[in-house]
Amino acid sequence: MDEKIVLLGAPGSGKGTQAKRLCEELGLTLISTGDLLRSAVRDGTPLGLQAKEFMNAGKLVPDELVVGLIEEKLKGLTGGVLLDGFPRNLEQAKMLDKITKVTIAVDLNVDEDIIVDRIVKRRSCKECNEVYHLDAKPPRADGKCSKCGGELYQRTDDTEEVVRNRLKVYKESTLPLTKFYNDRGILVEVNGRGEIDEVYSRIVDAVKNFRK
Repeated sequence: MDEKIVLLGAPGSGKGTQAKRLCEELGLTLISTGDLLRSAVRDGTPLGLQAKEFMNAGKLVPDELVVGLIEEKLKGLTGGVLLDGFPRNLEQAKMLDKITKVTIAVDLNVDEDIIVDRIVKRRSCKECNEVYHLDAKPPRADGKCSKCGGELYQRTDDTEEVVRNRLKVYKESTLPLTKFYNDRGILVEVNGRGEIDEVYSRIVDAVKNFRK
């Protein structure tokens, strides 16, 4: 099916993990705005060169440029698509609506305290970037990567204060966005709590039920 699926979810909701699995198992093409930007800059495309100027200046890339990159990507694709990381707010959703029609918007819901726990207890390897969770996926030895033996560290933006502020900003920008898709009758809400396999099954079931 030529679906355009938007996956919504707060930082730490597991959205990225689920997006990759959904694309692999459902035959969807994953469009990640972060990957698109990096690729366009690396390849030196006209839009990439414009984006690079903003990125080098430490500024956010304008929505118009990001939408332009998405539009370019969509032109060369057939089949279903899953958008991860876009739209992030109502204005972006309206801009996206002008270039393609989103068929399903999946909103992955996870309690704030669970998200804070997931992120604050997250540790990454300095050498191979493997990610651990002190409770759910602990390393075999404290502070050491089980894969390469590298030192584990906590990202500076993974503290509770920073995480709660990020969640506050996310809620403020996303509530109008979920209403936008709900008013169109295409919003599907999914419980994002639990094991990865459980959440994945809920998303697949929700998408299948929506199609009926």
